[in-house]
Amino acid sequence: MKKVFFGALLCVGNVVTYAQQEKKITDTVFLQPVEVSSVKAGALAPFAKTNLTQKDIEKLNIGQDIPFLLEQTPSVVVNSDAGNGVGYTGIHIRGSDATRINVTLNGIPYNDAESEGTYWVDIPDMASSLSSVQIERGVGTSSNGTGAFGATIALTTNEYNKDAYADVNNSYGSFNTWKNTIKVGSGLIDGHFTIDARLSQLSSDGYIDRATSNLKSFAFSTAYITKKSSLRLNIFSGKEKTYQAWYGLAEDSLATNRTFNIEGTEKPGTPYDNQTDNYQQDHYQLFFNHTINQQWNFNTAVFMTYGRGYYQEYHGDSASQIQGDYNETFYSYYGLPNPVYGTDTITNSDFIRQLHLDNHFYGQIISFRYKKVNDEVTIGGGWTRYQGTHFGDVLWAKDGGVPNDDYQYYNHPVLKTDENIYTKWQHNLSKNWLTFVDVEYRNVYHRINGFEAAAVTDTANNVNVARTFNFVNPKIGVTYTKDGWQAYFSYAYGSKEPNYTDFETDSSSQPKAEKLNDLELGVERKKKTYSWGADIYYMLYKDQLILTGQLNSVGGPTRINVPNSYRLGLELQGAVSITNWLGLSGNATFSMNKIKSFAEFLKSYDSLYNPLGVQEIDHSNTDISFSPDVIAGGSINIIPVKNAQISFVSKYVSRQYLDNTSNITRSLAPYFTENARLSYALKNKFSKETDIILQVNNLFSEQYNSNGATYPEIDGGVTNNYNYFFPMALINYMIGVNIHF
Repeated sequence: MKKVFFGALLCVGNVVTYAQQEKKITDTVFLQPVEVSSVKAGALAPFAKTNLTQKDIEKLNIGQDIPFLLEQTPSVVVNSDAGNGVGYTGIHIRGSDATRINVTLNGIPYNDAESEGTYWVDIPDMASSLSSVQIERGVGTSSNGTGAFGATIALTTNEYNKDAYADVNNSYGSFNTWKNTIKVGSGLIDGHFTIDARLSQLSSDGYIDRATSNLKSFAFSTAYITKKSSLRLNIFSGKEKTYQAWYGLAEDSLATNRTFNIEGTEKPGTPYDNQTDNYQQDHYQLFFNHTINQQWNFNTAVFMTYGRGYYQEYHGDSASQIQGDYNETFYSYYGLPNPVYGTDTITNSDFIRQLHLDNHFYGQIISFRYKKVNDEVTIGGGWTRYQGTHFGDVLWAKDGGVPNDDYQYYNHPVLKTDENIYTKWQHNLSKNWLTFVDVEYRNVYHRINGFEAAAVTDTANNVNVARTFNFVNPKIGVTYTKDGWQAYFSYAYGSKEPNYTDFETDSSSQPKAEKLNDLELGVERKKKTYSWGADIYYMLYKDQLILTGQLNSVGGPTRINVPNSYRLGLELQGAVSITNWLGLSGNATFSMNKIKSFAEFLKSYDSLYNPLGVQEIDHSNTDISFSPDVIAGGSINIIPVKNAQISFVSKYVSRQYLDNTSNITRSLAPYFTENARLSYALKNKFSKETDIILQVNNLFSEQYNSNGATYPEIDGGVTNNYNYFFPMALINYMIGVNIHF
């Protein structure tokens, strides 16, 4: 994530006045990306933001997933199930997880409509198609998709390429990791027409045992551009097959076998070889931009995303875990009668099952923009509709009793609709002062007809949800610029509906929507040889949903609303060019992330036949889970010879708690890692440029865990912490050769 240097980026934007920006705008969209751009923050918007260019991304993109390419931006912490950044990966920004980070792709909502998280594994190697990335921290200006409660990530692929090109990118590294990418583009044909295409394949054995990844994707984009209008069609698809590594490693195995994977081991003998996740996601996007006159611009997009797939797993009776009166190795769990053989009635068995998801997500977004010298007004909105079906098949039972090879034991449809309208107004008060006002109205409807556990209890069969949420989200701010200085202050209000699993409870304990008041105060300074910036934020939550350890009426974990919680932090960034061959850059976040009070519920097994018994423990002023007090990154960047760069990239993350109790025995230890990167650009007659990149990760083999989970229980009056961790790989490498024709 480096713009001037290969390290942690200080991105203060172009410090120019609004009037100067206006002078650069013509009455043509000829050179602009064909996208709905109203979702992104402008250079002078009063919000904390980081912008990455295509060059920034290309320098890092040799195999790891998008979260790892963003790791050196401020307040970011990443994790990987497989331990090497390939396959299932995750990201936290300011301590907020993926369900609170709004992600758009060319302005189109990308977050999963149900879980509200982002599954980067479903768009493998999308980084190879990106022309820019913008990260807004806090509520920001996001207008499309799920509510931004920690950050917004706006991905853009629709950059215009004037000249024809062809790229061949190949990488290889530790754990038999491969990345192969071919990209071609026509350039501008006959002054109006362009075609771009990409084909990618990634594979890895993973650091964790059997945590293999087999990822394929393609992208196709074509555009027709005139002086005042542009039309672009995008089609891209990703297909993933990963061996599951979702449960992590038990704490007592960290010292003896930190690559152990419990998935698949319920099968007697060797682990089950098809304990896999299988999913394909196809995206279709159609954009139209039109410049009406010198003041008015119109753009819109229609889109459809089709996803389908399943995960397959082996459940063994010998390793069954009791949950209430039922568990997943009982015939009754699947609504099946117990087989009878002579005088023996079989109640439990080993099962192989598939849990499926089939969904369509489609909609439209639209905006009108009015611009004059001192004013810019954007009026926009959109609608989306998600239709999904969850269903499960039993493929096999060791003791028989399955009527057919794909016996279906549940099938539950889900519907979610989302409509919004917003107005944004930027006004240039004077040469140095800019004001910003944004008001959004959003309506969300969620209908759920049962859950997977509907085969378990009659109660679950009655879990039908029909909820409507209405949100009004105002934002206001002011920016001051002068002589390389930029300062801003903003207030933003955000609100967000619960996600799919939050509704999986009885009608008496249905969750409320979450609310957030976000105050931001920032200052930035940019000069020829150095730049720095600071941002103070205060994010005050109302009814934030947190895990408490309590189980709902169907035996699953539940989140509850806590009345008051907050995040208070200071983000610092800086970069300096010491000489023409040596540069330093870095960022650091210092924060407090607190829940004022909540009740924890611990499962009690003191009564063997009442495993859902709980003990309530009250807490006050505790840390929000996965919210470290300190996040820091830095880079030393050396140019030893022309066209070569060496970077030493550091990352420090302080202690993270696995739950919201601030219990140090349920936490991820602080860690410090160092990566080294060497790149050399070779220019010859064979190609425009050939880039050779060697990256060594975790240079000093720090034994650290990027993620975890905890399941504390009371047994015999003693609290036992059942902690699980996701270890990261020791020293490992990737080498890439990128040829540009």
